[in-house]
Amino acid sequence: MTTRSETRTTLDHLLTEIEHRNPAQPEFHQAAHEVLETLAPVVAARPEYAEPGLIERLVEPERQVLFRVPWQDDKGRVHVNRGFRVEFNSALGPYKGGLRFHPSVNLGVIKFLGFEQIFKNALTGLGIGGGKGGSDFDPHGRSDAEVMRFCQSFMTELHRHIGEHTDVPAGDIGVGGREIGYLFGQYRRITNRWEAGVLTGKGQGWGGSLIRPEATGYGNVLFAAAMLRERGEDLEGQTAVVSGSGNVAIYTIEKLAALGANAVTCSDSSGYVVDEKGVDVELLKQVKEVERGRVDTYAERRGSSARFVPGGSVWDVPADLALPSATQNELDESAAATLVRNGVKAVSEGANMPATPEAVHLLQKAGVAFGPGKAANAGGVAVSALEMAQNHARTSWTAAKVEEELADIMNNIHTTCHETAERYDAPGDYVTGANIAGFERVADAMLAQGVI
Repeated sequence: MTTRSETRTTLDHLLTEIEHRNPAQPEFHQAAHEVLETLAPVVAARPEYAEPGLIERLVEPERQVLFRVPWQDDKGRVHVNRGFRVEFNSALGPYKGGLRFHPSVNLGVIKFLGFEQIFKNALTGLGIGGGKGGSDFDPHGRSDAEVMRFCQSFMTELHRHIGEHTDVPAGDIGVGGREIGYLFGQYRRITNRWEAGVLTGKGQGWGGSLIRPEATGYGNVLFAAAMLRERGEDLEGQTAVVSGSGNVAIYTIEKLAALGANAVTCSDSSGYVVDEKGVDVELLKQVKEVERGRVDTYAERRGSSARFVPGGSVWDVPADLALPSATQNELDESAAATLVRNGVKAVSEGANMPATPEAVHLLQKAGVAFGPGKAANAGGVAVSALEMAQNHARTSWTAAKVEEELADIMNNIHTTCHETAERYDAPGDYVTGANIAGFERVADAMLAQGVI
């Protein structure tokens, strides 16, 4: 049997090769390091996982699609953006993962997101593989007509690569209900098929699932609650800091309030708001979802209980819980140290990889319960898979049924991560538990299906 030390050396060599083969992709390097550095115990314990080529195949996407997206603005000017779809691993089912429209999008970002998605989707226990896509297009400040023309151009190419049994995109940053509607309409127009299961996050009147908009935020809070229960506490009366003000943050705040906790912050790229009375989620929805405004507008309308802080760090606000829900690497080592000094008990990632590796290590060393995104924010893709099931059956479920399924899935993910960590001598380490549990499910399927 290979020792853990020997396995660690092999994995270190593979990480070096990943960096060499994928230059200038720091986010993907970070995601690969975060997973592979935890796998030595399971690879050493199960020799079949050391089979030459298994992990090498796991870290190499099955397919990478890069394409041009030309579109016209309202003044008739032509713009050209890049579109991406990385179909990373389909051992467990069709590729599944969102589309992100944001200026920061590049191939490395999409590969990091797609790689994370493999393990996140595996943890749900549902039959979905991992993929991700998007564009460096920025929908902020664009008219509905401009967004529609961009989405139609984007789907004109993307439709060749997706399908309900092949690859099923959803939304992510910059891609909400409006964008999904335009994308689905163009797919239907081009293919002449009503293939509801090809996209998730659809409108409830035409194939969407109840609770899908809320699912990522709700699921993250449920995971945080499970971590606290493991320590003999609950959410009632806890104060929380939440970053972001998009879909994930809004429904994180909503679910925290429903379970008796008090979220006192929200943020965007302009700064953050501290609301001592607790964030008014209906006002936040009006400002961000309806008016597409900024959080300083929320503070102005909220009154004396809220103040807007331009720039700065939302993590400076003392709280019992922290739920980063904006974007990758938003919580660094310095911010983590501040959270620890302020007595934070648990950090649960609503966004994808929002905490840097240094921040994660510091939080874990301080004894803070840390829920990694691939486990804590899996509620969104879980309900996307439930939406696919409803589409396949040409039916729809009640909100109560979907929410019950979501709660079961999140509790099962927590249990799986906790028990796997204990099984590999890392009690309380949800990062190790999530990585190994997800890896085992995907690796077993890959071994069973042969070298492909």
